[in-house]
Amino acid sequence: MLTVECKSASAVAGRLWRSMMGALFALTVSASMAAETLPMKELAPGVFVFNGVTAEQDAHNRGAISNLGFVVGSRCVAVIDTGGSPAVGAALRETVRQKTALPVCYVINTHVHPDHVLGNQAFVADKPEFVGHAKLPAALAARGRNYMASAERLMGEAGRGLELVAPTRTVSGEDTLDLGGRVLRLRAWPTAHTDNDLTVLDETSGTLFAGDLLFVGHMPVVDGKLLGWIKVNAQLAALDVKRVVSGHGDAGPAWREAFAKQGNYLQALADQTRAAIKAGRKLAQAADEVARDQVGDWELADLFHKRNVTAAYAELEWED
Repeated sequence: MLTVECKSASAVAGRLWRSMMGALFALTVSASMAAETLPMKELAPGVFVFNGVTAEQDAHNRGAISNLGFVVGSRCVAVIDTGGSPAVGAALRETVRQKTALPVCYVINTHVHPDHVLGNQAFVADKPEFVGHAKLPAALAARGRNYMASAERLMGEAGRGLELVAPTRTVSGEDTLDLGGRVLRLRAWPTAHTDNDLTVLDETSGTLFAGDLLFVGHMPVVDGKLLGWIKVNAQLAALDVKRVVSGHGDAGPAWREAFAKQGNYLQALADQTRAAIKAGRKLAQAADEVARDQVGDWELADLFHKRNVTAAYAELEWED
């Protein structure tokens, strides 16, 4: 009991600290977007990344909650994810323009979630190829109306006037994009975080953009298949790359450890959900009990953990 209370106190303190940091971040992002740029780091020559705040999208952050990036070749630029609103997309586009005069020839979406795709429309005038997983068009069609309604409800003015931009080029296995002296290798994965996860490897720098196949800090969100994600997580952790850009948070050089932590959570979710089902626990009881020992290790657990248990229960209830 004492241990639980200590963890609870720690969690409360952590939430207060994150709230203050989130407010500061929101002010910084708002100021940056007012100036039509985003603060970005150059991880390697020609590889730029913006790290979003760990939060739900709202009127303050305007959907700047996921990691975004772009890679510059000798011929053109590829943008990787565009943010959760046209305002974020426009700020990203302006940042590209300040870094290089080369055209944007590709806009790549790592998966369907709104914080990664709702900035696409800011790049339409550049006439790039919009690239995504082969299952991304269907996912956008199925979810688009809900995404747009939620964006306006959560973000107000920043969520209005949205236009979904579907891929004009899709990937079902592997594909390569030549930016001029620089090749990006794209890989479509089996159903894991979603059914339309795509990774992007910059071969020149050894930088892998993993999208939401890797969460750091932010609790992983199961929107595809839990067992599939466990397998994909292990494969990604074993890749021979120099660095990994996660969909949320920043692992830095400890990206293998980040995959290990995520894998531990996903495996605990699977194992304990199976045990709950075998013991005859109903879904509501399982949602309160499964993997509670893991919850304190993640931000936004109060928003996503029970959803994850629900998804795991539905997947594993009729498992052979």
